[in-house]
Amino acid sequence: MDTFTTIAALFTLSSLISYINQRYVKLPGTIGIMVIAIVLSIVILITGKSFPAAYDFIKELNSSVDFTRTLLDVMLAFLLFASALHFDLEKLKQQKRPVLILSTVGVLGSTTIFGFLFYWTLPLFGIDVPLLYCLLFGALISPTDPVAVLSVLKKSRIPKSLETIIGGESLFNDGVGILLFVILRELTEDATVVFTWSHTLQLFTQEVFGGILFGLASAYLCSYLIRRIADLQTILMITISMVMGIAVLGSLLHISIPLAAVAAGLYLSNVKLAKTTDEISLNQILNKIWGLIDDLLNTILFVMIGLQIAVIHFYSAYWLISLFAILFVLIARAVSITAPAILLGRRLKLPYNRLAIVIWAGLRGGISVALALSLPVSEFKPMIVSISYIIVVFSIIVQGLTLNKVVNKLVD
Repeated sequence: MDTFTTIAALFTLSSLISYINQRYVKLPGTIGIMVIAIVLSIVILITGKSFPAAYDFIKELNSSVDFTRTLLDVMLAFLLFASALHFDLEKLKQQKRPVLILSTVGVLGSTTIFGFLFYWTLPLFGIDVPLLYCLLFGALISPTDPVAVLSVLKKSRIPKSLETIIGGESLFNDGVGILLFVILRELTEDATVVFTWSHTLQLFTQEVFGGILFGLASAYLCSYLIRRIADLQTILMITISMVMGIAVLGSLLHISIPLAAVAAGLYLSNVKLAKTTDEISLNQILNKIWGLIDDLLNTILFVMIGLQIAVIHFYSAYWLISLFAILFVLIARAVSITAPAILLGRRLKLPYNRLAIVIWAGLRGGISVALALSLPVSEFKPMIVSISYIIVVFSIIVQGLTLNKVVNKLVD
């Protein structure tokens, strides 16, 4: 398929699935969309011989989209910017300590715990995987997905302070998770590469601080331009151009695109724009438009996640291992959150009776699948990709559908 045909097919299929969900299935937006897309893919795979045209269409559509690059280099910048633009910066400052701890120590702890549990369990199934690959798996599956988390939290009764902590963690932990993933992937790709703290610090400085500074600089320039005009169309075009610039230049400069997009969104969320002739705030209109962009891209992303089942090879030997992996993900998140909460106590500002909500709200999403697909070709890649996909499906469907019940039970 050419580029335009691929985009048209994705838009049409996403529209149809969204309509079916709203009209008949009526599951929460992104969850229902992914469920329908998965069911559609399974039906087409099962009936492939009877309806070869539908089977070939799904296969060709998947092959026409580089899922990893589309998500990590393009869509993620728009999704994170839109989410950060709606974030309350003052509330985030009040909860900066738990957000910082969970998005750094939490990710590192979860990666280590999951990696070792997975490494110790695999020999029981007669599978031998190096510890480095198990830790690499832990790095790609540990960060919570802001797209999945924030889409579920929108319709939740979760307390605002806790929503800020969970949402803030999901916005920032991608930078740490992806950085950790990059370091471990370098070690697996080249056996001659030796881990050094100096190289890690250099990479951390470049990716994290470089990303944040680039995002703030881009937002400052953007705010300088949009505060001096009152034309919504021009303001929208400038903000879209800024996000595109972050996606393109961030990749060229080898800095964290997620952190740059988040920093830009948070900066602009505090910028006051002019009012229209009807005395309507341009901030409100701009936020609504970016909210629509966010919802649209979310819909397309979750359709893409659902369709990936048509190209990912699942082996019967991995299903039982996947159940253990799901358990290990939950254990790793529980320990990596509970331990800092106990050690730091009140300084962390995370109530003990709400820890279960934070743990269960750690949804995984498209980022984990994209990182798994980006792994270099090896004998371990098929297993990591298929198990990652199963974890993501469980996380979004099971945890996503039950999160509100957990919130209601612990908040009331």
